[in-house]
Amino acid sequence: MDWRDIPSLAALRAFEAAARLQSHSAAARELNVTHAAIAQHVRALEDRFGQPLMERSGRAMQPTAAGARLAADLARGFAEIAAGVRALDATTDAGPLALTTTRTFAENWLMPRLAGFWGEHPEIPLSISADDRVADLRRDGLHLAIRYGRGKWPGLEAEFLTAANTIVVASPSLAARLPGGFEPGHPGSLAALTDLPWLIDESYAEFTAWMRSKGLEPRDLKATQLQSNALVLAGTRAGLGLSVQSTPLVEDDIAAGRLVMLSEQQDDDLAYFITTLPGVQPDRLKTFIRWLRRQIAA
Repeated sequence: MDWRDIPSLAALRAFEAAARLQSHSAAARELNVTHAAIAQHVRALEDRFGQPLMERSGRAMQPTAAGARLAADLARGFAEIAAGVRALDATTDAGPLALTTTRTFAENWLMPRLAGFWGEHPEIPLSISADDRVADLRRDGLHLAIRYGRGKWPGLEAEFLTAANTIVVASPSLAARLPGGFEPGHPGSLAALTDLPWLIDESYAEFTAWMRSKGLEPRDLKATQLQSNALVLAGTRAGLGLSVQSTPLVEDDIAAGRLVMLSEQQDDDLAYFITTLPGVQPDRLKTFIRWLRRQIAA
């Protein structure tokens, strides 16, 4: 790389902020410099490239077509720089351990157990992001994610955590309405459940394929769709309907008698995985992963 081909980084940073915010004044506030300094940097870049990069539109400043292309490239470049800095910070033992997982796994498996982790390791603070969207560990500065899938995510190391068998569950009161002689393990057991109400997470696209693989048509069910699995679980515990769940999410409910398993399907290729970035792991991350393994073993 010939650094002589790259204009002043301060000028590029000032221009990117001005183009993104469409205001010299807003860019100056963000970068804690003067309005004049931003304008001077933008003019210097325009002289360097021999063409305008910003133009006035009413009271706002907007990038020209060339300026918009440059601003987009700079935004990506600065994001990569920031991600590299966060990745290096993540290898140290400073700051909280940052992890992400789905809302349902966080609420029903992780959170009930965290008191035990903090009891053993009060010196390790945690930052937990419960989000159903797949996070970019490098870009978002995260140490690990607990993900549901087949364990193959480009650029990440994945370690099996626990199986995610698909089961049908109900409250004891609703299970009592099943016909006499019902056998959960019988091949036709699902057919006996079609007359009962169902609760479905509308974002759970796999549900339809799962039911049809069992010879049932989801449209024939008396089903209520809800916006999250947290709502589905709350309704299932309250006896409002049956639901399809992953075993780790309801094992505590089954053990406590709040839910009853009515049918189970072995999913050989789907599971929960611990995913991390390649490279050296800080000690506190190793400690947390060991704790996760012990929880599963227990």
